[in-house]
Amino acid sequence: MTAPLPGGTWTLGDLTVTRFGYGAMQLAGPGVMGPPADRDGALAVLREAVDLGITHIDTSDAYGPRVTNELIRAALHPYPESLHVMTKVGAHRDEQGGWPPARRPEDLRRAVRENLDTLGVEALDLVNLRLGNAEGPQAESLAEAFETLVALQQEGLIRHLGVSNATVEQVAEARRIAPIVCVQNMYNLAHRHDDELIDSLADDGIAYVPFFPLGGFSPLQSSALSAVAARSGTTPMSVALAWLLQRSPNILLIPGTSSAAHLRENIAGAGLQLSGDDLVELDKIGS
Repeated sequence: MTAPLPGGTWTLGDLTVTRFGYGAMQLAGPGVMGPPADRDGALAVLREAVDLGITHIDTSDAYGPRVTNELIRAALHPYPESLHVMTKVGAHRDEQGGWPPARRPEDLRRAVRENLDTLGVEALDLVNLRLGNAEGPQAESLAEAFETLVALQQEGLIRHLGVSNATVEQVAEARRIAPIVCVQNMYNLAHRHDDELIDSLADDGIAYVPFFPLGGFSPLQSSALSAVAARSGTTPMSVALAWLLQRSPNILLIPGTSSAAHLRENIAGAGLQLSGDDLVELDKIGS
């Protein structure tokens, strides 16, 4: 029997998942293009994640493309009843490795079908609509794209919906169209722009899934994080993950790695209990 994962669980609609999840993006080749150098190692990481008790995996058919979905299927299909795979649509890969938007209705329908096919399922547990572009969220209506996903949900191909790389206004617009169960945005100790959004989503029982937990730190901010880590006898990544879990009960983690040992380190690090003094010092990073 495995030890409980840090953070406990959260409910996404009718799906109960561990707050500590796994992000599969790093299983693809360099630049998230092509196959991994060590396919057996990638399959082993996925199996280790499930063996350790993780019950939600974040992926996208754009990773590779198709690579991470195919690895997930090869490693874990038929999926345990407790395991839920979350995917994203709204961007595809070009020959240069870019992420151009693909949010026309025909793009989204094709992407959902491809995710169903590569994952080997009849319905997707959760589909996030990726908005904006590689530079970040962009102010624009999501109505046509989101309504396309709602139609696919009504057809029984999607169980739950979310949005990713979204502005506060887009989150509100999506919620006026149909219920969402999560928002997946960039957020970490140094980038606290979604603080108010996280709190309001928590009040409404909606999950917030941050990506880039160590992205965009200035040298000064990184030094402050490293100081807390040194005092705690751990790594900056561990402190950043532990802080996110303690920040709000609706935050779910999806750190990625291609190493089973690193996966175990991330789980152990996220279980760190930060002191009141630590939290005061860390909160100064994003102020």
